[in-house]
Amino acid sequence: MILKAGAMGARQRRAVRLIGAPVDLADGFGGVNQGPAALRAAGIAARLERLGYVVEDVGDLDVPTPEATAGPGDPKARYLAELVPVLEDLAAAVRRARDEGRIPLVLGGNHSVGLGALSGMTGTGDSGRGVGGRTASLGLIWVDAHPDANTPETTVTGNLSGMPLAALFGRGRRAYAGVGGFAAGACRVRPENTVLIGVRSVDAGEDEVIADIGVRTCTMEEVDRRGIIAVVEDAVRRALDGTDGLHLSVDVDALDPAVAPGVSVPEPGGLTFREARLLMECVAESGGLRSMDIGEVNPRRDVGNRTAEAAAELVASAFGKRILPNR
Repeated sequence: MILKAGAMGARQRRAVRLIGAPVDLADGFGGVNQGPAALRAAGIAARLERLGYVVEDVGDLDVPTPEATAGPGDPKARYLAELVPVLEDLAAAVRRARDEGRIPLVLGGNHSVGLGALSGMTGTGDSGRGVGGRTASLGLIWVDAHPDANTPETTVTGNLSGMPLAALFGRGRRAYAGVGGFAAGACRVRPENTVLIGVRSVDAGEDEVIADIGVRTCTMEEVDRRGIIAVVEDAVRRALDGTDGLHLSVDVDALDPAVAPGVSVPEPGGLTFREARLLMECVAESGGLRSMDIGEVNPRRDVGNRTAEAAAELVASAFGKRILPNR
């Protein structure tokens, strides 16, 4: 049985704000900046409206292209100077949505948007208030083929899109880990309320970082052995244990490439569409969803917008779509 969070007020539950964050600075893979447009083309707003939500689309944040910059700069934290202001803008946009009673839904871009989104949900922008600026207690379910837990000390590529989870726990370059006004070394969420699902490609250095932080990591091997329902129910229970709700962060490469070919770093052996959909349905059933980001849709590598269509359908399931809506 899934632990249920306290229900949000009706007006809060029914208002969703779409925030586009077409970020590709952090990864070196062209095409993910077109992800928000692809998700919109897949009818993500209409799907939510059919569920009874009022959808506000505030458009896309301004994001510089790599070509418009002076270059990647620090080889261990590429495009750091250009990326941090974008993530600060994203955190501020998410915070406004939160404060105005909307459910923020961030459309990426690469998975560095997860850092900006959760920083906006848990921070005040004032590092002197609360513990490192944290004002809300949220759990985190991070759905990804990769842990995204590298730091400048462990990275091979220097791509910041491989570091947002570590930064959420205060690891990495000060400017990146401080997005949202957080004090040095501060955590947005507690490790015991954080679960990674779908992991199947881990760098050696990442493994050490994850172990040191202490987050629960459910690899695809565990999904295969235990079954998706056991893994997801445990994840939701952990995320909601003593918190005010949860943030759901989805990198579409968690899905198997047969389902979602349009991603920058495909990894074989991922979640089936049905497994991913059940995950989303369990989150919706819990009543704990407070915010969400979804990213890494890469239309340049997609086939007929198939990946964006799958991602949009998964979002609808996270927000309450059921196969039999009257039961």
